[in-house]
Amino acid sequence: MTRIPDAIFRHLLKHGLQYFMPTAEVEVVDTLANPEPEVIVNDSPPNVIDFDWLGYRYRVTARQGAFTDGDVRMVKSIGRVLSVRYRLAFHPALAAESAHLFRGLPEDRYVSAFLDSSAYRDPEKSASTPDKIAAAIEVLRLSAMTTYENRRISTGVLLFGALRDACHALPLLPTGALRYSVDLTTTRSFHRLSDGLKTVALVNPEGLLVELVDVEEWAAPFREFELPAPIPARYRFHSRATLCGGHVCMILTRYGEIKVFADGSQVFTFRDGRWHLANTAVCYRSWLEGIGNELIAQRLFTVALDLAEDRRGALFVVLDDAAPVYRLISTGDLLHTDPSQEVDESLVKRRFHYLLRDQDALRMAPSVLESVARIDGAIVLDRNAKLLAFGAILQNAIAGASVPGEGSRTAAAVAASHFGAVLKVSEDGVVSYFRGGQCLWEL
Repeated sequence: MTRIPDAIFRHLLKHGLQYFMPTAEVEVVDTLANPEPEVIVNDSPPNVIDFDWLGYRYRVTARQGAFTDGDVRMVKSIGRVLSVRYRLAFHPALAAESAHLFRGLPEDRYVSAFLDSSAYRDPEKSASTPDKIAAAIEVLRLSAMTTYENRRISTGVLLFGALRDACHALPLLPTGALRYSVDLTTTRSFHRLSDGLKTVALVNPEGLLVELVDVEEWAAPFREFELPAPIPARYRFHSRATLCGGHVCMILTRYGEIKVFADGSQVFTFRDGRWHLANTAVCYRSWLEGIGNELIAQRLFTVALDLAEDRRGALFVVLDDAAPVYRLISTGDLLHTDPSQEVDESLVKRRFHYLLRDQDALRMAPSVLESVARIDGAIVLDRNAKLLAFGAILQNAIAGASVPGEGSRTAAAVAASHFGAVLKVSEDGVVSYFRGGQCLWEL
């Protein structure tokens, strides 16, 4: 007979998996004789995650593409949190001491376990160990709903890691150090202590606020280190600050988003009321494979991320072959035209073409490329980064590119992706990669 707690925890597991992998299918495929409370991941194909938990074998199947290492890690993290809670449910003495592990939203706990599993490895230790990451998330969540002098708050925190960092010593514990928790938000001046961009609060492994640090100064020792993936310019120091030591940096932006950096890259974003596993490094590798040229891939990826941070829409198209460009773009939008093609040189949009004719994306300063990308329409390049058109209106009807319920920029991206690799930047801060008529990822 199935115990009621078992059924409840299986429901929580499925809900957690579907939260972070909304397009995947989750099913129970077998029952097991030994109901181990730990998640055990089995060997499986790239588009499948098979794992055992609590007497059942589960299968998570991707409807499109393959799972990443981050997805597998997310499964383990969800299982780790639920396993500790499950065992505490049958240990009344410990359960009474561990009420803090059941506070807040469960998805915040899953994010915490993903970033640092130490608080969820053992019920005894978990009962006495504060989850400083989940506490910091709670602070940022509450701050996102607060204004200061009629302005949205931006702030940030750097959580000191448990790994070796030869460049930074753990600060001494100041007298009267406060716990970094929601209690701090009741003091209005708390939100003035750090702006999240230049300064962040430093929290020690016990969850105590011990110092205020300049992010650029903190990241200075890692200035020459290579990052796993391009990063928006305003967050390059936040990423570098987490390259060593297991440190985690969290930023609340002025748009109400929470960005989480670890191991030198952005790993989570909280936007539109839910967490998203960023997988920035994985997304960049996929984009790089589609372009085949690291310099072009890096330049366009970085500019797209910077535009997204400023909530500016844009569309970048890198054609596999420039020959069929006339099927995608009208003659009047092209910087160079075939002499046999009739062009109306009086078109207003052609008056500034001379400024960018014979340019390529690698010779242009990133700031100039970013400015040009803000013009309505698409930037179209060949595989050598030569600029073929800017502000171009793409012909959406190609290859059945109609996308019900989507905007014109998405329809244009789908159409263009039949001719090459496409990065779409939406005005809500999302970057998407299209190829072969499909959206392969969103970031």
